[in-house]
Amino acid sequence: QVQLVESGGGLVQAGGSLRLSCAASGRTFSSYAMGWFRRAPGKEREFVASISAGGTITYYADSVKGRFTISRDNAKKTAYLQMNSLKPEDTAVYYCAAGPSRSSLYTSDLGQGTQVTVSS
Repeated sequence: QVQLVESGGGLVQAGGSLRLSCAASGRTFSSYAMGWFRRAPGKEREFVASISAGGTITYYADSVKGRFTISRDNAKKTAYLQMNSLKPEDTAVYYCAAGPSRSSLYTSDLGQGTQVTVSS
């Protein structure tokens, strides 16, 4: 089982950048797909991005495509989400997830989350 801890959130002006990190524990990190989700106040959890175990296949929500980049470092057991050109509508708590497949990410347990606030 993988335990996840997110970090890197904060307050940033529109157009700015943040890099989120997701540190994982457990021996199976390199065999797990990783994903980022977010939840804005009053809204459902929303898929943001995912990356395959080997790091070669990525998927993005249309709302973040071209602005966000997901990556991973299996040696460090860490996944990242580089967020550029941030918009106020990106404001949310961001969570990472791990699972044996991309589809499993949608029902995987999440970390504690990290708050991202984008001011206009």
